[in-house]
Amino acid sequence: MKIMIIEDEPKIREELAALLRNALYQVALVTEFVEVTQQVQQAKPDLILLDIHLPGIDGHQLCGEIRRTMGVPIIFLTSDNSVMTETNSILMGGDDFIAKPYHPSVLLARITAVLKRSGGGGKEETVLEHKGVTLDVRSYKIAANGFDTELSKNECKLLHYLFLHKGEVVPRLDLIEYLWDNEVFIDDNALSVTMTRIRARLADIEVTNFVETKRGAGYKI
Repeated sequence: MKIMIIEDEPKIREELAALLRNALYQVALVTEFVEVTQQVQQAKPDLILLDIHLPGIDGHQLCGEIRRTMGVPIIFLTSDNSVMTETNSILMGGDDFIAKPYHPSVLLARITAVLKRSGGGGKEETVLEHKGVTLDVRSYKIAANGFDTELSKNECKLLHYLFLHKGEVVPRLDLIEYLWDNEVFIDDNALSVTMTRIRARLADIEVTNFVETKRGAGYKI
């Protein structure tokens, strides 16, 4: 599931992005606040977190523009927590309203609830299957051949990304940025170590040659 963050404060934007990625969502960020509606249409997110006070455009106005062409769920996330603002947010087409500062667990729960109401975020989105191997990204488990085993968070995130791009060669750099985007420096060897652990987990459930190494390019399932 992909969530788009439309927030002009860089620190808050990056905090939200880190929270969502750790919850195994894909994240799209708006950093340039021109032609934002077109950016949303190109990204095709499953949900939008939308601030109200944005440079050059009001969040309520932007919500109305998005609503004219897309039915994507929108959660307003703003420090303006007046009753009038909340009312206007819902009337303009918002699916939920959360005041800053938010509690991370509450925000994630509200996102899950909105996705379920909109028809997304169900089991079919969190349990993925490929070549007889099933990945459950909520329970951090992988299963095949009647066996299952638990994964670490990074092992699950890496496999989740590969499942989302099955049949494609995913560059090593893409995986490193996806797994450790908040780290100042990560040795390239860290990815190799994580992949070795994943292959050991797959061997535990009697799966071999599931993840292919494309020398000089990346990995593919």
